[in-house]
Amino acid sequence: MEYYLWIKAFHVMSVISWMAMLFYLPRLFVYHAEHRDNRGFVEVVKIQERKLYYFIGVPAFWASLLSGVAMIALSPELFKTGMWLHIKLTAAFLLILYHFSLGHFLRRFERDECTKSGKFFRIYNEVPTILMIIIVIMAVVKPI
Repeated sequence: MEYYLWIKAFHVMSVISWMAMLFYLPRLFVYHAEHRDNRGFVEVVKIQERKLYYFIGVPAFWASLLSGVAMIALSPELFKTGMWLHIKLTAAFLLILYHFSLGHFLRRFERDECTKSGKFFRIYNEVPTILMIIIVIMAVVKPI
């Protein structure tokens, strides 16, 4: 247990980095979708999208996942403290699905096959915000 708080601190930092990608990549998709006709702009955005996903998002995802699993492994009794952890983990699982959906859209944009609109990505960009609110409330307030 002496390392638990260090792992928790690492987990928080990892999640912040991961969330930065989850918040910003769909915004880049908005710009990409709305400026498809501007080839020079699109080529620059493609580079930004790829680097953000693979060099920030993927490592931060793995760091978040592994540190979260480590915290649960070190303190499995957390499952007996209420439904808050179950709800938090469900929301985290949905964030993982969202992460992989961004990878799907990234690959479609790379091949110039994505037909989703900027409006779609503006709305889709709200998903991680809603899930983050649920996760933070469950982890900090533990209302259930």
